[in-house]
Amino acid sequence: MQDTKKEGDKMKNTMKKPVAIPVEKLRPFAGHPFKVRGDAEMNTLIESIQAQGVLSPLIVRPIENTDEYEVISGHRRLHAAQKAGITEVPALIYALDWDAAAIAVVDSNLHREHILPSEKAFAYKLKRDAMAHQGRTSPQLGEKLLTVEKIGVETGDSKNQVLRYIRLTHLIPELLDLMDEGKIALMVGEALSYLGDKEQYAVLEQCEVNDCTPSYAQAVEMKKRYQGGNLTADDISEILSREKANQREMIKIPTEKIRKYAPNADAKQLEDFILKACEHYRKFLIRQRNRDER
Repeated sequence: MQDTKKEGDKMKNTMKKPVAIPVEKLRPFAGHPFKVRGDAEMNTLIESIQAQGVLSPLIVRPIENTDEYEVISGHRRLHAAQKAGITEVPALIYALDWDAAAIAVVDSNLHREHILPSEKAFAYKLKRDAMAHQGRTSPQLGEKLLTVEKIGVETGDSKNQVLRYIRLTHLIPELLDLMDEGKIALMVGEALSYLGDKEQYAVLEQCEVNDCTPSYAQAVEMKKRYQGGNLTADDISEILSREKANQREMIKIPTEKIRKYAPNADAKQLEDFILKACEHYRKFLIRQRNRDER
């Protein structure tokens, strides 16, 4: 029992050099805004850790009254280590309060190359609230706006851009997913975020029915009607059923119907394959017609 206590004290007092911490004693940061995705980059990281171990230490903070730790930086490395079967990972331990930890979580992840709109939205909100809360129990609007300006300076986004991203945290998860998939633009998402949840779900339903997403003009019209108290489900249906100026007639063919003709082709190659097949068939019809006319 005494040895366990000594080891715990040693961990909590370590600041400058990494210590090995069992993965079962590590917890993700509460409210962590960045997704840990099982994509190709994650598979590469898992393979690297299997071969070399975790080379870059995680940054963690002690969880009060426990022998566990909350991860500040290194959520992806921790996930990859668990997938690789690693039982201990190196970590630097820092005694941070919640506000400082929240800011560190955001700052340690925003440098990543691929950041989803939803991740940036909740990250900016988390950092704004933590910065505004430092030293005060009820941050005022003016203080929050000041922190937004600071975030903009640190990240290279304008104050208005930071505010746009923070507005996205008012979107329902399904619309946020469409933004992450690149199907809804930032300013469209911002306009939709002013609608209530009921109206946002009505928008989502019409997107599925009409196989479309709102244009900026449509989103702004719905926002203005909602703020005026006169946006109904029928209004949303009527607005989203309109043909957009840049809308073109499209023919959709299920991929599985053509995959057997080009099993190893990617999306661009499939498109080229279909166009060449159409051209070949067009020439065949012309030759057939010429024979019939003789």
